[in-house]
Formats: sequence, structure tokens, C-alpha cells
Amino acid sequence: MKQLKTIILKANLSIKPTSLGLSIDKDFYYNQLKEVLTKAKELDNWVRVDMENVPYTTSTIEIFKKLQSEFDNVGIVLQAYLKRTMDDVIDLNKTKTNYRLCKGIYIESEKVAYKDKQIIRDNYLKLLAKMLQNGSYVGIATHDEFLINGAYKMIEEMKLSKDKYEFQMLYGVTEKLRDKINNDGHKIRVYVPYGKKWYAYSIRRMQENPEVAGHIAKSIFKFN
Repeated sequence: MKQLKTIILKANLSIKPTSLGLSIDKDFYYNQLKEVLTKAKELDNWVRVDMENVPYTTSTIEIFKKLQSEFDNVGIVLQAYLKRTMDDVIDLNKTKTNYRLCKGIYIESEKVAYKDKQIIRDNYLKLLAKMLQNGSYVGIATHDEFLINGAYKMIEEMKLSKDKYEFQMLYGVTEKLRDKINNDGHKIRVYVPYGKKWYAYSIRRMQENPEVAGHIAKSIFKFN
């Protein structure tokens, strides 16, 4: 009988806190995430703690900070449309946190989130500058060409080496733009839904963020 070969992917694992029980119990979630981080460390892999909607923001960051003091293979996602995020960056910069910065996709109230597209863009670039100036590694997660051009300019002005950042995109979205970034010599990471419920997850992402759905439609019909 032919023996199967085990292949270990050098990849990032991105997880949503509520999928590991944050909505049930904080201690339960902490222990679950710690187990994942321990196994990932054994395999020399990286875990990215995703950011969900506002009820979980504070607890996600608090537990991340606790685990960050125990593990060196964990990073966090922050969302540019939240009004609190600059304060979170100032705090997390103290430990030179590894970030993924995205716009944010959940529907939130005007009390906690910016609604204007350009204000969100401007805040994204302010946050990105704050992270990079601190020497933190940043996953620049966006399909927005305006933000990508802004990041290019920042990288050039700061004379950043390519080991200080990467661009990140969803699989199958704005592929021509993704290829351009790659051809320009920048590292780019492509996120792929994985698991038995990958289709349901993908549909939910499109429902949460119509902009992503628009990008996918353009990709299908080759408009972009």
C-alpha cells in the first residue's frame, strides 16, 4: 500500500474569535486559541486573529495581548472604519504588534464607525502610516486601488524594505490588480476560505460587503 506523504503548508491561518467560542466564554476562547497557537508553533506557522463586529472588539484585543506575551506567531486584524482604531494602534504599537489592516465590513452605528468612503480611506492611510512608522509588520489588506497607490507612496517615502510589509487580497477578487502588485515586486498573500463550510462563508462575506461582491462580478465578466 502506497504511503501518503504529509505536506506542511507555509501559510497563515486566519481565524474568527467567535468560531473558537468567544461568544460563549472568554476563558474557553482563550484556551481554544492557545491550543491552536501551540500547534501552529510546532509547525512553524502563523495565526492571524480576525476582527469581528463591535461587541467583540475589546475582548478580542484583550485576549490577543495576553497571548501575544506568550507566543511570537500571532497577529491581529484592525478595521479602519472604527473610530477607536487609532487609539488601539497607539496601544498595540507598544509591543510592535504584527497587523493586518482592512477597511471593515460589518454594519455598525455612526457612533462607533465612519460611514463616508473617503473618510475611511483617509483613516486607513493614517493608521497604516502609524503602524509602519513604529516598525511594525503590516498586512495591507485591500482591493481598493486608491489605498494601494497610497501604500506604494508611503513605502517609497519611508524607504521600507520588502520584509516590513505585504499586501493581502481575497482569492478570485481583483486578480489583475493582484498580479500587478506581484509584478511590481511586492509580497502578496492570497486568502482562501478553507473547510467544509467554505461556500457558506464566502456567501456571507459577500452579503456583509457588497463592494467585494462587485469586485467578484467584475472579475467574472473581466471588467476590471
